[in-house]
Amino acid sequence: MTAFAFDDPRWAELHGSYRIPYDPRNALRSLAEGRNVDAAWKELWNELHHQGDVGEASYAAVPELVRVYADRGIADSNTYALVAIIEDARQNPKNPELPSWLKDSYTDALNRLAILGLHDFRAATDETLVVSIIAVLAMAKGQSLLGRLAVYFTDDERRELLAKAGWQ
Repeated sequence: MTAFAFDDPRWAELHGSYRIPYDPRNALRSLAEGRNVDAAWKELWNELHHQGDVGEASYAAVPELVRVYADRGIADSNTYALVAIIEDARQNPKNPELPSWLKDSYTDALNRLAILGLHDFRAATDETLVVSIIAVLAMAKGQSLLGRLAVYFTDDERRELLAKAGWQ
């Protein structure tokens, strides 16, 4: 599922959300090895998505995030939420297009995460995990607005939107 080899020098040339080079491999290694996990997630959240901006490094990280998630087998809302947010931002024309050489592995990873989400959803009780899984499922099926509502809005905000639309 890897888009390209983990030792490929192109990783160092990819740009993150700040439009400057960002190589996510060290943070991804930390996740895979289960060391400094909180710091790795903080770095990935900061570098792969910023105020709606993403870069090629964000797209390249998705297959690796899903691979690490599947290998670890520990339900984690970070993977679902970050992938959903990257997928949402990918559709914004202000962000770079998904490079053709990443398209297959990116799409495969999104679909694989949706399959994992169907399994994880059964036991999920944490609200953040539940809405993040729903966001990935929706986005993998081309339902971007539904995914956006799940991942970006709180339950109170969704309730308010429904009330404004006349639903009680």
